[in-house]
Amino acid sequence: MSFDAAVLALVARIPRGRVATYGQLAALAGKPRSARAVGRVMSQANGVPWHRVVNSQGGISRRSRMTGMVTQRIRLEQEGVVFKRGRVVLSRFRWNGGAARRRAVAAGRRGVAGQRAPLFREWLA
Repeated sequence: MSFDAAVLALVARIPRGRVATYGQLAALAGKPRSARAVGRVMSQANGVPWHRVVNSQGGISRRSRMTGMVTQRIRLEQEGVVFKRGRVVLSRFRWNGGAARRRAVAAGRRGVAGQRAPLFREWLA
């Protein structure tokens, strides 16, 4: 699976009322230093909840058209995401990428005991 497809699959998994950062998505897709590449993918994204991706400070990244930034904030607020001083409260609304499930698998509660938790790339395969 290509990086672009992995990023779009991850964004599609972000639940309502949660957000992910560009860097977080890059790391989950297997390229931890490619936050800008995630931004490029998101600029061309159609049919995914693009409004749930924010920058590392929880802010809405600048765009050439201000209307896109306003739309993003409105959509997030409609989903119950709270902004404080123009930024999402990441400590409360950041998506963990399914980390709780991966920890459960690693602990053997949802799989064969002793097996490592699968990487996201393996889930997509």
